[in-house]
Amino acid sequence: MRAIRLIKPGAPLALQQIEMPTVGARDVLIRVRAAGICHSDSHYRAGISPVEPLPLTLGHEVAGTVEAIGTDVRHFKKGERVCVHYMATCGRCGFCEGGTEQFCSTGKMIGKYRDGGYAEFMAVPERSVFHLPEEIPFEQGAIMMCSSATSLHALNKARLRAGETVAVFGVGGLGISAVQLAKALGAASVFAVDINPQKLALAKRFGAIPIDANAANPVEQIQSATSGRGVDVALELIGLPLTMRQAIQSLAILGRAALVGLTQKTFEVAPYSEVLNKEAEIIGVSDHLASEIPLLLTMARSGQLDLGHGIIRTIPLEAGAINQVLDGLEKFSDDVRVVITP
Repeated sequence: MRAIRLIKPGAPLALQQIEMPTVGARDVLIRVRAAGICHSDSHYRAGISPVEPLPLTLGHEVAGTVEAIGTDVRHFKKGERVCVHYMATCGRCGFCEGGTEQFCSTGKMIGKYRDGGYAEFMAVPERSVFHLPEEIPFEQGAIMMCSSATSLHALNKARLRAGETVAVFGVGGLGISAVQLAKALGAASVFAVDINPQKLALAKRFGAIPIDANAANPVEQIQSATSGRGVDVALELIGLPLTMRQAIQSLAILGRAALVGLTQKTFEVAPYSEVLNKEAEIIGVSDHLASEIPLLLTMARSGQLDLGHGIIRTIPLEAGAINQVLDGLEKFSDDVRVVITP
């Protein structure tokens, strides 16, 4: 079968012909109908976040149809529409049993530590597979498995309550989901911070208050819009030291900043004025949970999460096209989300 694979960090992805995946007793073989291209994939290609073993098929946002099942699979059958939780875990350790399976000691993220969805087929454990409702297109189901799921997890970690205010730093794939999910969870107002006019306009269409970080200091704009109070919750979805600090500086008393964006760089915090004197919190966000996916699917079915309206662009399963998208992600291009449709 065809697969687009990372051969060497720092080098373009390449097309390889590889064997069909082996289907274990508890595995589901999926014919990939859609595979999202995530900003994390550009980090993997660049070597910022290590991938192993190489060569490896990238792609952790996947939706498709069941092609075959293992002998012990009970909840799926051939032809059913499915989407994939990207953590393949043991289900038995303390982290898995405690509902924090992203820390499973033997867990492997698809598209990073085991072959992912930039291919025609992919095999994953049954416990990582969810039925995809007919109302949700494959393309939307795919990107929900990372950008939307991670945004929901970040809002959950930040303990967003109805009536609170939210600032979303970065209106890319995660950000446009975060805006909608925050509104659906009862946020009184949501500020969308970005430098891209097209992304700000899209966020405004979904009810956010756009904050153009090119026009003026976004922290000052948020403070002005909230009568000097700040916001209760800030999500940092970009992975830049500057925006991480801005997210913290934008907080109100008892505010919570949830940091999601990936970076190896450090940033400064003024402990007294920015954290201690407000009893503010800085919260790390890692991946998302399988237990959050059913709610996410329900919100998409009800229209509370809408990933249509030009949010998604599709490309074929071709190395050149995929590398071009990854190049654009490194430069923070206009695309909100691009999905491969094999």
